[in-house]
Amino acid sequence: MFAESELSDDKFLCGRLRLLQPVKGYRAATDPVLLAAACPATAGQSVLDLGCGAGAASLCLGHRVPGLILTGLELQPGYADLARRNAARNGIALEVVEGDLAQIPAALRRDFDHVIANPPYYPPGGTPSPVQARATAMQVDDTPLSLWVEAAARRLRPGGWLTMISGADTLPDLLSALGPKLGSAAVLPLAPRAGKPALRILLHARKGGRARFRLLAPFVIHQGAAHDGDRESYTPDANAVLRDGADLLAWFR
Repeated sequence: MFAESELSDDKFLCGRLRLLQPVKGYRAATDPVLLAAACPATAGQSVLDLGCGAGAASLCLGHRVPGLILTGLELQPGYADLARRNAARNGIALEVVEGDLAQIPAALRRDFDHVIANPPYYPPGGTPSPVQARATAMQVDDTPLSLWVEAAARRLRPGGWLTMISGADTLPDLLSALGPKLGSAAVLPLAPRAGKPALRILLHARKGGRARFRLLAPFVIHQGAAHDGDRESYTPDANAVLRDGADLLAWFR
């Protein structure tokens, strides 16, 4: 578990949520906020967050859509503990189960309406983070993306939706991993700026879906051609999602 001196208290959605996170280690930024904004869950439905970390995606989703049945699976006990604490301090119900998605715990062997995931997508190689918890959370190692997709497919009810965020260069692997169980895939590229290649993507896929694959128009995060000091640089659409908690569902229609 993390000591109190190892934690920071961070604002998400312009302070609508406050999350404890380790000062050193994996720290949630925009990815889980975008992931939550893309999930099409509605009140009363169940959502499983694979690799929930400190709970950022689940809690952003729970803030936007009250009345969800939220469950998280987390491999690292320290992060699982933070997810429970963050849920309690924000008044959002979240069940957190510790375990490995390669061997789903018995407590999670049930169907869910939605599965969301922000898996590690940095490829092996290079210099890993000296903080093991950060390296585990961010770099593909013994759990390839195909295993994340397979685990999601097993836990989804027929007609349920998988929503994932990943690196743009992982898209071929993700589409290949959908296999016969998941279809009706739609991909929203996330471009850092207009005219720049997408670095990340959001994926929707439906269990048993048969609709054609759709590659959507990119969602642009920042205004201008380059970073301009400390000035606010989010596009109005990105600002609505990252600061005000709006959803991205219209971008998938």
